[in-house]
Amino acid sequence: MVKTAIILAGGLGTRLKKVNPKLPKPMAPINGRPFLEYLMDYWIEQGISRFVLSIGYLSQSIIDHFGKKYRETSIDYIIEESPLGTGGGLLMSAKGLFEPFLVLNGDTFFEVDLKDLTAFHEKNKSEWTISLFRTTNPERYMSVEITTSGKILKMKVNNNQSSYVVNGGVYLINPLALINMDKPQNKIISLEDELLPDFISSTRAIYGLECFGTFIDIGIPEDYYRATEILL
Repeated sequence: MVKTAIILAGGLGTRLKKVNPKLPKPMAPINGRPFLEYLMDYWIEQGISRFVLSIGYLSQSIIDHFGKKYRETSIDYIIEESPLGTGGGLLMSAKGLFEPFLVLNGDTFFEVDLKDLTAFHEKNKSEWTISLFRTTNPERYMSVEITTSGKILKMKVNNNQSSYVVNGGVYLINPLALINMDKPQNKIISLEDELLPDFISSTRAIYGLECFGTFIDIGIPEDYYRATEILL
C-alpha cells in the first residue's frame, strides 16, 4: 500500500499573486482554510500517512502553519534554497524513498482513487503512472497519446480532436524509475517538459489511467474562485 506522498509546493505562484500576494500558492485561503489542507485531507482519507513537502517561496508560512504533523500524519520538508522547478524538487524530495510513492502538485486537487491507481500501476508493471482526465482545452494542460492499454507514447499531442486526454498531476512512481535521471544538481528542471519526455523516450514502462473525479487547478484566479464553490 502506498503511504508516502510528495507535494510539490515550491513555485512562485506568479499568476495568482494579484489575489494572493502574501502567501505561497498552496496556502491560498479557500473558505477560511489553506488549499493545502484540503489536498492533504483528501489523501489522508485515501491512506497516505506521510507527506514530504518540497517548498521554497515563502516556505516559512507553510512550516509555521503545519509543523511536523497534520492530523497525526507526519510531514517532512525539503527546502529549495533556490528555485529547482517541479522536476528538481521531485528529484531532491525522492532521495531516501524506497517504496512506490505519490507525487502531487501543490496547486491542484484531483479526486483519484488511490486503490484503483495502485492496482492499475501493479497490473501493468508500470514504473511511472500518471492520472489523466479528458478536456476540450488542451492548451492549458499537457495532452498525451496513449495506447488502448494505457501505455503513454507521447506528450503534448495536438491532433485537432474534439477532446483530449491530459495530465492530471497525480503520479505514482517507483523509486528506481528516478535513479538514472541524469540531471545536473541544483538546477531548475521541469517535470513535464524534461523528466517526463526523457522517461518516455527511454521506452521504459510509463502508463496513464483516465480518472473521472473532480479536478481543480487554483493556478489562475478564475479557478481559484471556482475552488471556493467546490471545496467546502
